[in-house]
Amino acid sequence: MPNEAEHAALRTVRHWLWIFVVCLVLSGLTAFPLETETRWLADFATGPAAPVSEHVPGLLAKLLEVRDGIADTNRRYPFLAYGTDWLAFAHLVIAVAFWGPIKDPVRNVWVIRWAVIACGAIIPLALICGPLRGIPLYWRFVDMSFGVIGVIPLLVVLRGIRAIERSHERTTGRGAGHDNDPSAGRHAAGTAATA
Repeated sequence: MPNEAEHAALRTVRHWLWIFVVCLVLSGLTAFPLETETRWLADFATGPAAPVSEHVPGLLAKLLEVRDGIADTNRRYPFLAYGTDWLAFAHLVIAVAFWGPIKDPVRNVWVIRWAVIACGAIIPLALICGPLRGIPLYWRFVDMSFGVIGVIPLLVVLRGIRAIERSHERTTGRGAGHDNDPSAGRHAAGTAATA
């Protein structure tokens, strides 16, 4: 039977996992209507936000270039947007993968570790591919920030999972390696935490 410390840690873990999943879903859904979104953003930057945009003309020029580039590409080569459709789909599928850790975080801790690695991999990707694609340095930092910000809830989740495991070990007196099965303690802790 899980104790109060396990319940508290499990609530924290699930809370942060749901935040991460919602952000993944929103990222995925917003990758579908890129032309509409960039048009709205450009309209906002040249309309209500024009006083602010005048102070950063380089940023405004890049925004207009991106808007026009997406619109022109969609008009002339609409099949290329299929690539961003797959990008959107990948975000949604990755979000679904977090159902396992939400249900049983201790048993599915590997998903969280994989996501931490993926967040870290954003940095070399932006640094290597950004210059090859002509992406301005400031925008590469924006891209890298997704990895830096994304890893924060994942580290909180890993800390919570360790707390669940420690609490379970104190309660049962058994560690993760009892009965010569290295996964037995983890499964027991995860099962107890989901009870």
